[in-house]
Amino acid sequence: MELIPIYEFIEENPELADDPALKESLTMSIDFYKKVGYTPPWICYYVRRGGELVGCAGIKGKPVNGTIEIAYGTFEQFQNQGIGTGICKILVDLSLKTDSSIRITARTLAENNFSTKILKKNKFKFVGDVYDPEDGNVWEWEYQK
Repeated sequence: MELIPIYEFIEENPELADDPALKESLTMSIDFYKKVGYTPPWICYYVRRGGELVGCAGIKGKPVNGTIEIAYGTFEQFQNQGIGTGICKILVDLSLKTDSSIRITARTLAENNFSTKILKKNKFKFVGDVYDPEDGNVWEWEYQK
């Protein structure tokens, strides 16, 4: 699998912008940059396996106090194939390659679900409940080096 960067401006993403299935998520990513900034590699990505886009991934902005938050998702037709676990690993590897001292976190709904299983498989440990302004009460996870 490989990460396909989502660049800061729509016109920098011609291949992606021409795909109607990606329009909403592409626009959301670019709008997100307006809030948190565009600082590669701490950006949003699509994930390609072979010749197909199978999911999306992101590092939710540049490090703050030595910490980043990752997010990932698998497109519906590719779920339950281990892709989410692989995407999470790619984000962890990219982050540590960029800055080996970085603290990597992720957030999930406050319930056991596929995402919590993915995080556990990737050496994340549950660290507690937190309040997220967009999602309300969520669980926070931290990567264990």
